[in-house]
Amino acid sequence: MNVAFVVLSAGGLALALKLRPSLGDATIHGLAGRADAADIVFDDTMAHLRTLHRDGIAIVGLCAAGILIRALAPLLDDKQTDAPVIALAEDGSVAVPLIGGHHGANELARQLAAACGGVAAVTTAGDLRFGFSLDDPPPEWRIANPEGVKPVTAALLSGEGARLDVEAGVAAWLDDAPWRADATARVLVTDRNPDLEPQTLVLHPPVIAIGVGCERDTAPSELIALVTQTLQEAGIAPGAIAAIGSLELKMDEPAVHRVAAALNAPARFFTAAALEAEAPRLLTPSNLVFRETGCHGVAEGAALALAGPEAELIVPKRKSRRATCAIARARGDIDPTRKGMARGVLSVVGIGPGDPVWRSPDATAAIQSAEFIVGYDRYLDLIDGVARRAERRGYGLGQEAARVRDALTLAGEGHRVALVCSGDAGIYALASLVFEMVESNADPLWRRAEITVAPGITAMQAAAARAGAPIGHDFCAISLSDLLTSRDVIIRRLNASAAGDFVTALYNPQSERRRDLLVHAQKIFLESRPPSTPVVIARNLGRDDETTLIVPLSDMDVDAVDMLTIVIIGNSQTRMLQLSDGVRAYTPRGYGVEP
Repeated sequence: MNVAFVVLSAGGLALALKLRPSLGDATIHGLAGRADAADIVFDDTMAHLRTLHRDGIAIVGLCAAGILIRALAPLLDDKQTDAPVIALAEDGSVAVPLIGGHHGANELARQLAAACGGVAAVTTAGDLRFGFSLDDPPPEWRIANPEGVKPVTAALLSGEGARLDVEAGVAAWLDDAPWRADATARVLVTDRNPDLEPQTLVLHPPVIAIGVGCERDTAPSELIALVTQTLQEAGIAPGAIAAIGSLELKMDEPAVHRVAAALNAPARFFTAAALEAEAPRLLTPSNLVFRETGCHGVAEGAALALAGPEAELIVPKRKSRRATCAIARARGDIDPTRKGMARGVLSVVGIGPGDPVWRSPDATAAIQSAEFIVGYDRYLDLIDGVARRAERRGYGLGQEAARVRDALTLAGEGHRVALVCSGDAGIYALASLVFEMVESNADPLWRRAEITVAPGITAMQAAAARAGAPIGHDFCAISLSDLLTSRDVIIRRLNASAAGDFVTALYNPQSERRRDLLVHAQKIFLESRPPSTPVVIARNLGRDDETTLIVPLSDMDVDAVDMLTIVIIGNSQTRMLQLSDGVRAYTPRGYGVEP
């Protein structure tokens, strides 16, 4: 469950920090001026609460219940889909599940109350009477017919009773209800698709494991068709599927991931040695498969490895032209996280200029879910409070290739990795280097992981926002670093930008060693623009010693610029405007053209 603490005071922040370790990946959202040390800082409480709820994030509000009710009442739609909302007293004395009691809120309230020695004010009848709710089953259990919850629950609460029929799995969480063998209403726990009857609730336990194998670059449609047909012929309900398993070498095979997505089940992968350990239980072992993969069966072996030592192979290997699948049934719930390996994920994350309020929720989520965070030490310091559970792997300035190599290797081994960049990950940062190194390296390990890019606010955008709106029309960005780009190319681009009358952002403008290109750039732009052209000089954006100056192009002091600075040179139409709180620079959206 994705949980957000919403705090409106220093006291609430202190309690949230204390409780967060018990919830794993929870984030803390704090009101600006009162809880600025939170992971994410907001200005408008009501709007922020509504945004979180629309995004399906569970809210723990350390505030009055009335605030949460007034903010979210207009958004409430369906108790089957609304995310949990809990009001938690700032002293931890009581946790009140306001919304989503049957979808995690009651259990979360109990967890919070236990952590701070308070009371969970649970009011739902099923939880109070039996200690469970039929519409809030354990993780990975699926409800086949949600409309069956109400009549069965009503029968149990009225004393009429219901019966429990368990065809598959273990339903120990239901043991405390007063089941009656002669009752009309019933709960059916099964891995098949029965005909739905009135007053019957059908629950699917996660007891089915599907093993798959395929040739390299098999069409996903072929594997999906094979698995779907096999399930139908075996009478197996997709809701009972706990996971899809395959050989480690297939970790980057699109067909395997597509079938997992189609069945809404995680994909897990096993080494050849782990699958070969299942050889005594295989029904159709193959010496040919052993010569090619190092195990006597991929599909059957993966299904059995997922389902556990007491599992039954209920469908032996089935084949299509280029793919295979097999099905195993476990005696109890399958926990995929304890079986094999997941495909690794490398998230190349842009954290913005540095201020947490400029970091996107996408970037924050990638950092929080990572097992390892890799990056320049200074950037990792900026997110230290967010990456709580990840192992930190910091590098010095200039070790970009080493950072990427480390991140790709970890992700290829099956880990979740966040490679951290400042600004935007795809602009003068490491995203392009990741793809470049993958393309140039023959190691298949680097191609196994899923690679995603989380965008961030760029230094150019941050500087422009501080200054006003200088990039309100066509603009470009040029790096003045000649470490990776030749000096001649940089000068040619400066001349082209000046001639094209682009607003121009200069990245990496000047270092201790590189002292002349910024001077050269100033001369180039003075040849084509008025000396009064506004120039924005922004340093250490989003940090405590941030400064932003707006000066005429002719007065730009190049000696005051360093690698922590970004320079934005306006075009021929960019203007300076004196306001009551200082000077602003802006570029009109049009050049004298009537709307």
